[in-house]
Amino acid sequence: MRKSRLAVPAALLLICSQASADPASAEALLQQMQSAAHTHNFELSMVKVRQGRIESLRYSHAVIKGQQVAHLTHLDGQNIEFLQRADDYTFFEYGHSPYTLKGARFPGIWSSLQRVPLDQLIHSYDVVLAGRSRVAGQVSQVVRLVPRDGDKYGFVVWIDEESQLLLRVDMLDREGNLVEQVLGVDLDLFTAPPAWLSKLAAAPQPPALALEEAYQAPQQDLGWRITWLPDGFTLKSRDRHRLVATNVPVDYMMASDGLVDLSVYVARADPKQSVRQQLIRQGATTLVSFVNEVGVEITVVGEVPAETAKRIAESIKPISRNEAVQ
Repeated sequence: MRKSRLAVPAALLLICSQASADPASAEALLQQMQSAAHTHNFELSMVKVRQGRIESLRYSHAVIKGQQVAHLTHLDGQNIEFLQRADDYTFFEYGHSPYTLKGARFPGIWSSLQRVPLDQLIHSYDVVLAGRSRVAGQVSQVVRLVPRDGDKYGFVVWIDEESQLLLRVDMLDREGNLVEQVLGVDLDLFTAPPAWLSKLAAAPQPPALALEEAYQAPQQDLGWRITWLPDGFTLKSRDRHRLVATNVPVDYMMASDGLVDLSVYVARADPKQSVRQQLIRQGATTLVSFVNEVGVEITVVGEVPAETAKRIAESIKPISRNEAVQ
């Protein structure tokens, strides 16, 4: 059953909510938001805005036979869909055969905020109540996530007062400029899971693989180390593999603060390559690449400011023999 809308002027709702009991703490609101995302039956239509481009998405979630089932689909362009059934995540991407991974997650900051451990978040960000506003017709609590240094983006999140669901996320640079936005435009709550989602939950999917099974490159010590990372980031993975598109061998390192992931690639530079430095930004995602003085190409990709990505790239140093022995 679609959630009913009370015929009360929105401005009056906002005024009444401002006169209500003391609001929950910012940390409690985030806890409620994560709990609601895992327990409610709902559908949220969203738009993702970055660099003037608008992408339409739809996220559907239900609890079916005691297990979470969720579906995220891109409504424009190439067909891209993601399905969650409990801890199994199936990826349907244009040009690739479907595959299922255990313990994965949907891409994007909106999904990451539903799952990030709050102690990790609070370690790196000051969490501040910022009043009330409206999103998708719903009165919402506004919470700011202010980075404790200038090396990361900040966030502003809107949490529906009634359902506690996350309705909007803005990513901001250190000057407060908007770099990327995920904006809910229509929220539906259901008393029971939609029939189509129940049917999809029961449909056969590719067998689930553990991440280490799907990604064959073993963890190993490399000849490089990252000497600087933003506060809260830790090294999560390092291996050596070949890039799928070019078959070029690379040393790969991945770091994360629980909310944002960073990928670092180190490879011998192509002597025919004419571009020695490169900076590409797509919304919040930055790619910085340069060839250093010994002919090694270092590339950093992640949802961090360009200055941060550049500093990480410049911090990549070879491991000395003494360090390797230790």
